[in-house]
Amino acid sequence: MITRRQILLGAAALSLLPVARAAQAMIDYTPGLVQERLAAGETVFVDFSATWCSTCRAQGRVIEALRAENPAYDAAMTFVKVDWDTHGTGELSRALNIPRRSTLVVLRGEQELGRVVAQTSERDIRALMDLGLA
Repeated sequence: MITRRQILLGAAALSLLPVARAAQAMIDYTPGLVQERLAAGETVFVDFSATWCSTCRAQGRVIEALRAENPAYDAAMTFVKVDWDTHGTGELSRALNIPRRSTLVVLRGEQELGRVVAQTSERDIRALMDLGLA
């Protein structure tokens, strides 16, 4: 028999799920990670950023707010953060022809679905993220 306490504990645990999902961090890039995820059939949202970049920080705030607002983004895509200072001239940046930090790209299979460069508007970033849902 289910007790009142079990019901309350279950309800409390379920109420924390959106908080846990919203707090989910991006995966830090390591060489080969994006190709591995794409080969596994995942859609990958790649954020080329630097900690000192104010545009990157603004983009990050928008991305996190959109992910918190719509859990479908996390269900549909893997979010990867590429440290520009470490990997800006690396294999992935060269392969994708990334012009600068504050570049956001959505990839699926062998295709680039879209990109945003140095834009911080919620509308532009949401439109990019929506490409990953289709």
